[in-house]
Amino acid sequence: MASGVAVNAAVIEEYGNLKKNMYRYLIARISDDSKEVILQKVVPLSDKKTYKDFLAELPADDCRYLVYNYEYDFDGGHRSKIVFFQWAPENAKIKSKMLYASTKDSIKKALVGIQVEIQGTDKSEVC
Repeated sequence: MASGVAVNAAVIEEYGNLKKNMYRYLIARISDDSKEVILQKVVPLSDKKTYKDFLAELPADDCRYLVYNYEYDFDGGHRSKIVFFQWAPENAKIKSKMLYASTKDSIKKALVGIQVEIQGTDKSEVC
């Protein structure tokens, strides 16, 4: 089900920069007028933020889309995966959860190259 919510060009542009290893993560939200997905925050790799810092950014009562550049070492080499999160906590308003769910496909199509998708409603699901 499409919501008709567009993805702002800044979200796509900064996602491209995340893929170039300029950012650790980015946070996007649906605008107050519910017309587009807008960029809320980007966190550069130089900030040395951890996954724990990322989890602290998850709002307790509102939905978000987040993209995390997960880096790890495997089989003698350094690797990374781009992880897309749809965050919809239990305390969020039902209308917000429905809008984010119906807009998810639009943002995923705009952000080409997502390797892993996680849907979370509680921090225990994303730890």
